[in-house]
Amino acid sequence: MRVILFGFLLIPVLAAAQQGARPALPPPLHEQVDSSHHSVLITGGPYRVPVNPAMPGMMMDMAATPVQKFAFPVDGWLQGFRVDLFDDHGHALPHRLLHHLIVVNFSRRMFIYPALERLLGVAEESDTGDVRIPGTIGVPMRAGQELGVYAAWHNDSGQEIPVAYWRMVLYMAPAKRRPRPIDVLPAYMDVNIQKNPEENRFNVPPGHFEIGYEFTPPLSGHLLVVTGHLHDYGTLVRLVDAASGKTLVEVKAKRDSLGQVLSMPRKLLAIRGEGLHLKAGHRYRVVGVFDNPTRDTSFGAMANMVGLFAPDHYREWPAVDPIDLYYARDLLDLLANGKTDSVIVGGGVPSPLAPSRRPP
Repeated sequence: MRVILFGFLLIPVLAAAQQGARPALPPPLHEQVDSSHHSVLITGGPYRVPVNPAMPGMMMDMAATPVQKFAFPVDGWLQGFRVDLFDDHGHALPHRLLHHLIVVNFSRRMFIYPALERLLGVAEESDTGDVRIPGTIGVPMRAGQELGVYAAWHNDSGQEIPVAYWRMVLYMAPAKRRPRPIDVLPAYMDVNIQKNPEENRFNVPPGHFEIGYEFTPPLSGHLLVVTGHLHDYGTLVRLVDAASGKTLVEVKAKRDSLGQVLSMPRKLLAIRGEGLHLKAGHRYRVVGVFDNPTRDTSFGAMANMVGLFAPDHYREWPAVDPIDLYYARDLLDLLANGKTDSVIVGGGVPSPLAPSRRPP
């Protein structure tokens, strides 16, 4: 399951909004606070996952769920997460069924773009299991913050999955933790976001191909850790000082012999120092590099770098601007996300959340 990391490892994958009639309302999310383990459990489902036929060189439409909102239940710092998939009997399902799952924070904007913060996410090309950051840092969270979750399923197994659930465990540091963690926030850098945060897909022609996006940070601080998200034929994503042309950091994909992206590593930038310093107003460029060995154009590719950013002055983080057109388009696309064939299972399916059927 591509663990897209949140900020520190979060690779928020922005999926293009699906067109058409809105799907039926999904079952409400199940929330549970585990105070003894300082964690929050969120479970979504049941969903039906239809088969997605594979077509070389083209990203197929995937069964997508609409954004499901919930109020975050506790104060504290988010310091890690994991996502698991299971069926109605509590048996684990393959992680590659989930192309991506994204958590949106409607209370905070992104680092570079005036869109809503993608707090965390998972995707197919990262390792499974717990995603953790050091206890000295954390993403600040408040009880009552409005969050939302949306997912896209990619089932190429040849058989429909009649009932599927996802379960997300969020690891927290309590609000009374002393010394308090350093505040860090997700930093999402996409190579092809233009006027609309959902228009981040592009086509990759045969041979070597590079695509980049130039930006200036709104405030100074340090990147502490980075990772990346690349579609197939992608080789690496890099961050460049646009003024000097110097490469500051790059994340190389692990690929198979056909160019399929298998995994993206994490790079810790603050092991022997404060991390990679980014200066407000300075020009930087994020670049995606591809090597398409076929004779055909690959459609619907994505490339981005994501990290955890420790602002020099957290209270200066830009506020959400509800009248900004970029923000308005992002909000509209989020609320329109979902497909009519998408995977909502009727109310007759037994829930694995019942005590006798709780998954391990």
